[in-house]
Amino acid sequence: MLNWIWMAMIFVGVAVAALLGQIKGDNGIVNGMFDMIEIGVVNIVIPLSAFMMLWLGVMRLAERSGMVDVMARVVRPIMTRLFPDVPDNHPAMSAMIMNMAANVLGLGNAATPLGLKAMQELDSLNPNKGTATNAMCTFLAINTSSVTLIPGTAIGLLAAQGMAEPYAIVSTTIGATLFSTMVAIVSVKLFERMAIFNRAATPVVIEEEGGGGEEETGKSRKIGKFGTVALSLVAVIFAGIVYLETFPNQREQLQEALGLREIAIALDAEKTSLEEVESDDSNSPFRRLVSAISVVAIPFIIVFFILFAALKKVPVYEEFVEGAKEGWGVAVRIMPFIVAMLAALAILRNSGALYIFTNALRPVLDLVGFPAELVPMALMRPLSGSGSQGVLVEILTNEGLSEMVKYAAATMYGSTETTFYVLAVYFGSVGIRRTRHALAAGLCADLAGVIAAVIICRAMFG
Repeated sequence: MLNWIWMAMIFVGVAVAALLGQIKGDNGIVNGMFDMIEIGVVNIVIPLSAFMMLWLGVMRLAERSGMVDVMARVVRPIMTRLFPDVPDNHPAMSAMIMNMAANVLGLGNAATPLGLKAMQELDSLNPNKGTATNAMCTFLAINTSSVTLIPGTAIGLLAAQGMAEPYAIVSTTIGATLFSTMVAIVSVKLFERMAIFNRAATPVVIEEEGGGGEEETGKSRKIGKFGTVALSLVAVIFAGIVYLETFPNQREQLQEALGLREIAIALDAEKTSLEEVESDDSNSPFRRLVSAISVVAIPFIIVFFILFAALKKVPVYEEFVEGAKEGWGVAVRIMPFIVAMLAALAILRNSGALYIFTNALRPVLDLVGFPAELVPMALMRPLSGSGSQGVLVEILTNEGLSEMVKYAAATMYGSTETTFYVLAVYFGSVGIRRTRHALAAGLCADLAGVIAAVIICRAMFG
């Protein structure tokens, strides 16, 4: 299916560009395509490889220390139902769990490397290389529709445009992503039973992997009372950090007591004023708490995993480096897939085809009560992250649009995913060319998220 969609994007884009005179010029499809693939390699692949080195190193420590088994036991009832073909103690389980957690907290830089690691581990269980398994399709569908607590980018854009309540989309995004995730799970489980998606697939037969050998380093060792105390102390310290991030007034009082207030002001000197730094006090404690957890989650995960591995007598530095070595190799493997997808997206976007399609749908959308102004966002979001962000900015800066439309657009941005990009990157990392029902399930989730965003925002903002 992806082959036909990719070709159709290019052919339709070129044909429309020829009719509209958009072949050449600064905004034409040729310059747009070259600019986009350069951005893909320079601004996406290379930075992504650095993030991957960090998180794959952390994942290596989690595997060698036995954290995989701990995490798998906690969520086993849910994960075994969603991924019945994956053994409970397989490293793919922990990678998927951490990826989902990172998506929930809005940690995009951490989520992608962990997702790529999960896809690699799932591919190790794949008896038919090049064809997506049911577990791969389920994981990707959930990934593209993941529940999100804090849509940071969308909130930032709303605030930058002077919207009265930029954090108002927190609740709308949670509602939309909950609905899209349920649709993703139901659709992927239905599609995997359809014959049309199983022609190229073979049954997945997986045997439990036996333990033993050098790979079991640290898994059978107990951390003891000292280790328990040390890990508890780390958790308490980071809980305190979350508290200080949630309540900046208390943090200011602590700085005064420790004689650190002047240093804190000096470090914030690049900002316009101290009052601007503390302007978040007007937000609700819940919003500040969730935001604080999102900020503190990354350093907490790194510190906790390193300490846990050290207590299990794992050589943390050497194992971290071994895991990080995989990062660049994965980045190189996904580069051709990113270039191919971004080139097609640039041609389709710059040709004017999306604009024509939006105007053609306007009469039908008016009948069902769907704002036609949101069609570009609904169409662009599954295709391109940067493109959909540009569309969102255009909507937010349009003074003729209602606040409901603007909040709905921001909710769409925060509650849906760039499905085609995710497919290209995740499946490209393991050489999957037959994606089976992954794309269909992902698009169903996107559609559900778009519809839910409009309905919820109509109810909340009129």
